[in-house]
Amino acid sequence: MRILVMGAGVLGSYLAHVLIRGGNDVTVLARTKRAAQLQQDGLVIRHYFQRRTTVDQVKVVSELRAEDIYDLIFVVMKYNDFPAVLPALADNGSANIVLVGNNGDTRGMQQFFKDNSRVPQNIAFGFQLNGGIREADGRVICIRAGSQMVLGSLEGEVPFKPLLTRAFRQTKYKLDYSEDINAWLLSHIVPIVAINSVNYLHDFDLSQAAKDSARWKQAVAAMDEGFSVLAKLGIRTNPASLVNGVKRHPALVYRGLKVVHRLPFMKLIDGTFGELSALYRAFESVQQQAGLPTPAWDDLKQQAFRKDALEQAEG
Repeated sequence: MRILVMGAGVLGSYLAHVLIRGGNDVTVLARTKRAAQLQQDGLVIRHYFQRRTTVDQVKVVSELRAEDIYDLIFVVMKYNDFPAVLPALADNGSANIVLVGNNGDTRGMQQFFKDNSRVPQNIAFGFQLNGGIREADGRVICIRAGSQMVLGSLEGEVPFKPLLTRAFRQTKYKLDYSEDINAWLLSHIVPIVAINSVNYLHDFDLSQAAKDSARWKQAVAAMDEGFSVLAKLGIRTNPASLVNGVKRHPALVYRGLKVVHRLPFMKLIDGTFGELSALYRAFESVQQQAGLPTPAWDDLKQQAFRKDALEQAEG
C-alpha cells in the first residue's frame, strides 16, 4: 500500500517505522536538514524500553504535489503546525487523510477540507500513544509501552477503515476507534495543557519541575476546572479514570505527577510553547461557551504567556 507520512519528528518517525515493517510502500515528507539525515542514515530509532535500535530505509520527499496520489496520508504534526499544511492537502488528489496529534479544532479543519478540497476527501483524526525526543544527529529516542493510535471520524465510522486495517495487518500496532474523537481529543487537551504548563515554566527541566509542589497542585486544580468545562457542555470526558481521580483524589494525582516527573525517561520527552499556546487558545472558545470560572487554569495560562513575553523581549 502506498502511504505518505507528513512529519518526521518522534511520532511521525515511529509511525513510518511501523508501516514500513508492515510491508507498505512508505514515503516520509521532511524538510532541509531532517530530509538529508533520512536520506543519508535512514530512519534511526532507539526504542527506549525495548532496548533496541532499528534502522529503516525510507523514501523522502520535501513537498506534497497535487498529482502525487497515496492510498493513505498520515499528517503527524504539532497542533500549531497543522494550518500550514492544510492547503496542500486539500489540493492533493489523495482521498484518505488522518490528522494525527493534539487537536482543538477538528470541526474547523473538517470544514476547511469540505470548502477547499479539489476532490472528495475522507478525513479522520488520530492520537498516537507514545513520545520521545529527536536528537541533533537525527536519531529518534522513542518512549512507548506498546503501539497504539486512537482515531475516529466526525461523521460516523471511518469510511476507509478497511484500508487502515490492511496497512497495519502485519504489525503489532493497535488501532482503537473512538465513537467521539472530538470529545476524546478535547479531553486530552486538559491534562496536556496543565502538565506542559508546569514543565514549560521550568524550561522543560522535569527534574526541577518535579520539585514545584505549588504548581503541581495548581495543575491538578486546573484539570478539574477543564473537565468541569467539558462536562457543562455535555462533552464526554475520557479517560474516566483520570477524570475521577482528579475530582475525587486530587492529592493522589498530585503526588503521582511529582513521582512520574522524577523518572529517568521523562527527560527524553520534549515540548514546545508554540503548541501549548495554540492549545490554550483553542480551548478558549470552549471555556466561553461553558461560562464557568476557571481561576487555576487562567493563572497557569497567564504565567506561561508572561514567561514567553519576557523571553521574546529579551531575545
